[in-house]
Amino acid sequence: MNASVVIPVHNGSRTIASCLNALLSQRFKGKYEIIVVDDGSTDNTADIVRRFKKVKLIKQKQAGPAKARNNGAKRARYEIVVFTDADCVPTKNWLREMLKPFADPNVAAVQGAYKTKQSSFMARFIQVEIEHRYAKMLKAKELDWIGSYSAAYRKDIFLKEGGFDEKFPKASGEDPELSYRLHKKGYKLVFNPKAIVYHRHAESLIHYLRKKFQHAYWRVLLYKIHKEKMVRDAYTPQTLKAQLAMLAFAILFAILIPFNTLFAFASLFSLFLMFVFMFPFTLFALRKNLLIGLAAPLILFLRNAAFLLGLISGFITLCIRSSQLTQIF
Repeated sequence: MNASVVIPVHNGSRTIASCLNALLSQRFKGKYEIIVVDDGSTDNTADIVRRFKKVKLIKQKQAGPAKARNNGAKRARYEIVVFTDADCVPTKNWLREMLKPFADPNVAAVQGAYKTKQSSFMARFIQVEIEHRYAKMLKAKELDWIGSYSAAYRKDIFLKEGGFDEKFPKASGEDPELSYRLHKKGYKLVFNPKAIVYHRHAESLIHYLRKKFQHAYWRVLLYKIHKEKMVRDAYTPQTLKAQLAMLAFAILFAILIPFNTLFAFASLFSLFLMFVFMFPFTLFALRKNLLIGLAAPLILFLRNAAFLLGLISGFITLCIRSSQLTQIF
């Protein structure tokens, strides 16, 4: 079985060489090609890629990673299209592990896993948060979530189903959207935690919270397309949704306090329940690292606030755009 590895990149001059060196060092017996799609970079990313004679470079005007991945897949030579990101460094067995599940002819797509070598507190917290979600994925009867940082698809299915939705202009939800679509049509998606890429996670709390805000902002569009996934998917913990609901209620009741002081108790009780719903992750984190576990409730509270703000902003933006379209037509 052969593979085409596609990497979208925009201004990735600091990381692309490490990614390509790792890909060129794969322990893989089949044939594979490496395709880099330069999404309108303004730095010297393209010059760096050209130094790698065995790597194919495609250039496009900046249109986002969804379009870049689709362009790469259309130009792919082999039957399996594998995606990773320019800031990822695959392990030597990554490609072999990504393709192993395709021995089952019913498998349409495969999800790999993140790890990190960073020692900073926030990066380690993020890794624990990701591993908590992986634990949920391993227990799922059916998988409906594949992250494009380590993803593989049968090329014919990927192209037949239209690839990534290019309405997502950033790395913002185009990968779960495709996963939801494939799952709805009955395709089998699987998770292989041995297919590992190393990644540099956010190292500051502010950077982490900004990412959560952005993810939530675009999650509104994702849920507009796939409303039923607001209830449950294989990746998002139900406790996270409960935490967000309790934080929203706490804020609402706090606003209503001037009308009735009983709302103060309701607000505090909602906050208490939010922290109760944090317990499963906190316990998981404590088992991984004592300091991360102790800090988890505070970080999760800030994460929930950033996520809730992102959802509200995304919803308002979607309403404004829908109103503008209505006026036009």
